[in-house]
Amino acid sequence: MVYSSKSSILLSITIQLLSLSLIQATPSSKWTDNISVEREEILGSAVKSNLVKRASGYTNPADDGGYMLTIVNGTYPAGLGEPLNVILSADSDKAVLAKSLDDGGFLNYMLIAGQGEECLGQHLGSDQSANLGDGKGNVTEVEELRYNYGNPYIGTCQETFNGGLHLRYWIQNTTNAYFMAVSVEMDLNSGHDIVPNGYNIGRDQLIGNLTGQAINTSALTNTSTFSGTGSYSNYTYQTDVQYVSGLLRNSSDDINHYITVEENGLPAIDGLVAVLTVKITAKPQSSGAWLTVSQIPLISVLLPLLLSSILALF
Repeated sequence: MVYSSKSSILLSITIQLLSLSLIQATPSSKWTDNISVEREEILGSAVKSNLVKRASGYTNPADDGGYMLTIVNGTYPAGLGEPLNVILSADSDKAVLAKSLDDGGFLNYMLIAGQGEECLGQHLGSDQSANLGDGKGNVTEVEELRYNYGNPYIGTCQETFNGGLHLRYWIQNTTNAYFMAVSVEMDLNSGHDIVPNGYNIGRDQLIGNLTGQAINTSALTNTSTFSGTGSYSNYTYQTDVQYVSGLLRNSSDDINHYITVEENGLPAIDGLVAVLTVKITAKPQSSGAWLTVSQIPLISVLLPLLLSSILALF
């Protein structure tokens, strides 16, 4: 992949921040505090649902002409892709399947693992496509999430430069399952190549962060299961994970960055896909405590602070 120099990227970030200061804010912009809510509403099975669940929370893309590898332009040799090695099953709670930071949605759930949207909303990598066998053909990624290094506001800027855990994701049109290509990448100066064993390690770092436990990559089989809980913004999630085989091959064939990823004579990927089923077990009570502010004076105050914070990361 080809990236701009650090100075060009910093200039792009600066321009975006300056543009924010010129945008007329919506007078009724809503802000909430991050104070923990002591009392939580516990969600259980007391409410009966009339929905009929599918037998499976996803379908194998290959069953309908799709692929479990992404489509990457400009690879050498041509035709290489990256494994879709994590699936968020559509048997998960409906709220988790919404692409949202609100109401316990997917983006809030991903923040348990420190995976946030890209630096100040700017996509600084190259796009990839995937065909999930859902009748849509080759579709560009919804977006790329990057590790935020513990800073949910500008931490993903650091990942852009320093590398780390990141993922791209697509949503299967026929099931609403999320298919993710997860890996650990090198820094910008190394062209964001993937670290040795980086596809398997990235998958398992994500699973470990979401379930609150260490995953021993070398010990995994297609019978491995894990369960655990995690919380963010006062939403608590139960994550059940099943590692499955048969969707990907235990191979380096057609794998992007295979030269840097192969390790100790082993193939680039182990052929396992982590399938997640996620339920919200607790959520904050609704709060009417909204604060209305004007974004123009706010961004004027925050602009120098954000710029100095970004520069301090590198």
